[in-house]
Amino acid sequence: MVSAHVLSLSVSVLVILGGCSVPARTVSEPVSLPDAFSMEGTASVQDRWWETFGDDGLIAVIDTALMNNFDVKAAWERLQAARAVMDREASLLWPSIEAAGTAESVQTDDENVRAGESARLNLAASYEIDLWGRIRSGVEAERLRAEATVADYQTAVLSLSAEITRVWVQIAEAQEQISVVNQQVETNTAVLQLIENRFALGLVRAVDILRQRQLVERTREQRVIAESRLGVLEHQLAVLLGRPPQTELALRPSGLPDLPPLPDPGVPVDLIQRRPDVQQAFLQLRAADQDVASAISNQFPRFSLSVSTASASGGGQQLFRDWATTLAGNVLAPIFLGGERKAEVDRTEAVRQERLYLYGQTVLLALQDVEDALVLEDRQLARIGLLEVQLQLADQTFEQLRIQYLNGTNNYLDVLTALDDVQVLRRDLLAARLTLVDHRIALYRALAGSVQDLTKIES
Repeated sequence: MVSAHVLSLSVSVLVILGGCSVPARTVSEPVSLPDAFSMEGTASVQDRWWETFGDDGLIAVIDTALMNNFDVKAAWERLQAARAVMDREASLLWPSIEAAGTAESVQTDDENVRAGESARLNLAASYEIDLWGRIRSGVEAERLRAEATVADYQTAVLSLSAEITRVWVQIAEAQEQISVVNQQVETNTAVLQLIENRFALGLVRAVDILRQRQLVERTREQRVIAESRLGVLEHQLAVLLGRPPQTELALRPSGLPDLPPLPDPGVPVDLIQRRPDVQQAFLQLRAADQDVASAISNQFPRFSLSVSTASASGGGQQLFRDWATTLAGNVLAPIFLGGERKAEVDRTEAVRQERLYLYGQTVLLALQDVEDALVLEDRQLARIGLLEVQLQLADQTFEQLRIQYLNGTNNYLDVLTALDDVQVLRRDLLAARLTLVDHRIALYRALAGSVQDLTKIES
């Protein structure tokens, strides 16, 4: 029989307390954002920003890595785990139903003990009324964390694309360095042959031959350094593609890319709404705020309903004829827990404040990333201009000293020094151009948002 008193109590409590919940607080920006960045560009920022370099090989390599890189795969599984936790918490909003059945048969050879069989079936359902929003706050917290994990996955994809682009252009620069050094080895060897011929005619000193041979060997050393660097970069790219380091690369860059027009960074408020790492920190902050609401609600009484029904008989054919049903309403209220739940509220409050500060720091670092990349690219362009002027002057100096040496009006040490300066400047200029491209990659990385559509992956 269902107790009328229990039903009356249930309805009364639902009417009086239904809808009462602890609202989460509004999250305010911890950082005052500037109105604009210090520099402006003209080009728009694409999601797949690496395509602006116009390198089909780079595009193909990144597409391959996004499917095979283990860090990205691990980030994807973290996303699936976060969504499963959200589904688990959401299941608490629904009633739970359990069934249990027993059956036994007694057989005996004793005439004084009667043989027989019995069966029993129990069905039980329970449901907690979420009066204060404790369960809803927990579900919302996990939903926000799942969204934060989506942002974490996008951050992993973005970091991978930036790292592959950096390694790709470094391979291009290493290949060009080897080509430049090979030309310098040929030039220095030809000059050595010329000096040896002049020495045979008694026109130069033996020490000039030794100095030129030293320059040849030093240039060959530079080739060894460039070759070893190229090998390490190829290994790094193979691992980023999810392959063993000794795997032969099917695609290689043809050279350092020309920089497209400077992208427009927009306004800072758009940046923090676009960058996945900033959004991840913001969502973690909102989830922590829901945790506070859940902890506060957990201090209040809980109200639950339970229904159970059972059928028993001495034989299986009688099992479903008679049912006994009960309905109960339970109120669980904390009286003395030694401050446990208040301490949990304090803990979640502290975590929320921590998340607020971490979010503010993430915003500041995002702004710094853009400003650093802008100023570094601007100053690197100026440095490259100065290196080009130095190289032009060094070429002119070497040519004049070479002519004077051939005319016998100058010593070879000045010529050797000038030649070495020219060759070092050529290598430095190539390295400076690589640094310029690297700064542009950092700028794209700082401005980029989501670079992969999850709906295409999940479908």
